[in-house]
Amino acid sequence: MDETGFPEEGASEAPGLISDSSVVQPATQDGAYRVLARKYRPKTFEDLVGQEPMVQTLENAFDTGRIAQAWMLTGVRGVGKTTTARILARGLNYEVPGVADRPTVKLDQEGTHCKAIMEGRHVDVIEMDAASHTGINDIREIIDASRYRPATARYKVYIIDEVHMLSNAAFNGLLKTLEEPPEHVKFIFATTEIRKVPITVLSRCQRFDLRRIDQSKLIGLLKRISDAEGIQISDEALMLIARAGEGSARDSLSLLDQAMAHGGGAIEAGDLRQMLGLADRARVIDLFGHLMSGDIEKALAELQAQYDVGADPAIVLTDLADFTHLVTRMKVAPKAADEASVTEAERARGREFAEKISVRLLSRAWQILLKGVQEVQAASKPLAAADMVLVRLAYAVDLPDPGDLMAQIKNGQNPLAGAAAPRGTAPSGGSGDPGGGGGTAMAVAASHGSGPAGSGPTMQARPVQALGRPQLAAIEGGMPKSDTQPMAAPEPQVQAEPAYSLKNLHDCVALASEKRDIPMKVAIQRQMRLVKFEPGKIEIQPTEDAPADIAGEFGRKLLEWTGQRWFVVVSRNQGRPTIHEEQEANQQQLLSDAKSHPTVAALLSAFPGAKVVDVKVQVSEEDEAALADPMVSDPLLGEALGDDEDD
Repeated sequence: MDETGFPEEGASEAPGLISDSSVVQPATQDGAYRVLARKYRPKTFEDLVGQEPMVQTLENAFDTGRIAQAWMLTGVRGVGKTTTARILARGLNYEVPGVADRPTVKLDQEGTHCKAIMEGRHVDVIEMDAASHTGINDIREIIDASRYRPATARYKVYIIDEVHMLSNAAFNGLLKTLEEPPEHVKFIFATTEIRKVPITVLSRCQRFDLRRIDQSKLIGLLKRISDAEGIQISDEALMLIARAGEGSARDSLSLLDQAMAHGGGAIEAGDLRQMLGLADRARVIDLFGHLMSGDIEKALAELQAQYDVGADPAIVLTDLADFTHLVTRMKVAPKAADEASVTEAERARGREFAEKISVRLLSRAWQILLKGVQEVQAASKPLAAADMVLVRLAYAVDLPDPGDLMAQIKNGQNPLAGAAAPRGTAPSGGSGDPGGGGGTAMAVAASHGSGPAGSGPTMQARPVQALGRPQLAAIEGGMPKSDTQPMAAPEPQVQAEPAYSLKNLHDCVALASEKRDIPMKVAIQRQMRLVKFEPGKIEIQPTEDAPADIAGEFGRKLLEWTGQRWFVVVSRNQGRPTIHEEQEANQQQLLSDAKSHPTVAALLSAFPGAKVVDVKVQVSEEDEAALADPMVSDPLLGEALGDDEDD
């Protein structure tokens, strides 16, 4: 028997599997068709695909007699939780007269109770759907019936499917019996939502996480079943079904069932893509290449062409994200290209992209596509939403790295100079004059992009419109015809004094108070530890309770209030205490000094129960100038007071 659970050629077939691989037979005697997921349901532990660790554990437990009283089977849909529960119940009650009379995982022959258990009609193997039996009364029936010994089998086995659907009262009612059941009772639970099961129940069970089935094993399983059904299916079609199944045997067999009905005896990859609304994988790779080269026009045309032949825009973006993930894996782990689920086209072109594209760009593309899939699925016009995602991704290809931007800013360079739009698009001014409109726009942008050397940017970047033919004619009419005529140098611009001069966080607090922005004022006082303060740049260390975007929000507020761009940077260095922490420390120091003062100490001893609750410092007019210094903390003004606790 091979890894898919089907008999190898020339070997005897396992019970309940294919009886004649050359003939398509109905699964029921009355001729009613039985779907593949039920017709080829595993009946032995050897038939289970991809669950070898669980089988090994159960085999050792049965051989040594260390049989638990309860098992918890969890995993995604379609990996075989209910089927495994029935096989486990069969192994617990396995009995062949004169051959086997003990629990085992070697179910070579059909035993006395096997057929009834696998068909779900054995009197001692009770299956309950917790989704429709959620109450304490249902659990009370199980508890009452568990006291009686099984009628014919070795164990009375209770299989509770979707156990997370039970109510809290039902879970609590089951705890005592689950922890100390009668020796003839076993419980098997199955669930897709393991986090919803109380920990008190989990601690009383042996837990088995049924894993998703590898694509290579799924492909082998689908191939064997297709051969058994007499269906011709291409290898590429098998790969598409295995991918769409996402590790679920039931989902994959359901898709194969649908493909058999759609293909009418032969299944090709093209028919399968049309049935599932999938995009051609090669065309998805072409679309990826257009995006990585910044060619928006070709990328949008390719998406439209795929949409016209029936591809779902959300699935196209999902396939793009999958290929992005594959290229990233090939870049960091080249052996990923050797997996069986990777086509030859993906392997060849994926390696080519992995050599040219940086991990940073691939990561950025992954984030954009991941967000874009959600947008397309929620949009009323999926194609339009997908177009916007592709435009965003194509422009992101030419975006500089944030670290490089910060380095340019520190060196006094203009990070916006030389920024280019993706290829395949017009200049920022739209449809300019072919004879020089775009070049005029670039010249105007360059003349205003930066100031003198070392001074950094002198104005906020604005989009520059390209000059059309009428505008060029007007300019030429008012200028000498000689091409050698030198142009007058632009007059130097005189920068106006800034309206606000910020020198420290105290000034920022005062500005926030003036602008009546109380939330930002509190954030500056309590959630920012100052690391470095320079004109145009502030380095802070946010506190643990600070929002994730506090630096960006602070920078936006400063731009709104002052009209100047401030770069607020989150630093890894340790910052000073927050303004609030400094004020608290100063106040505590004042309280300590007040308590140690002889006069105050005498008052406290004279009045038992009295305590110092506040300290206010009276400041003379001569000292007001010193306290006005922003480097001096702002203590509260007043005098030391002592009050009785009754007051």
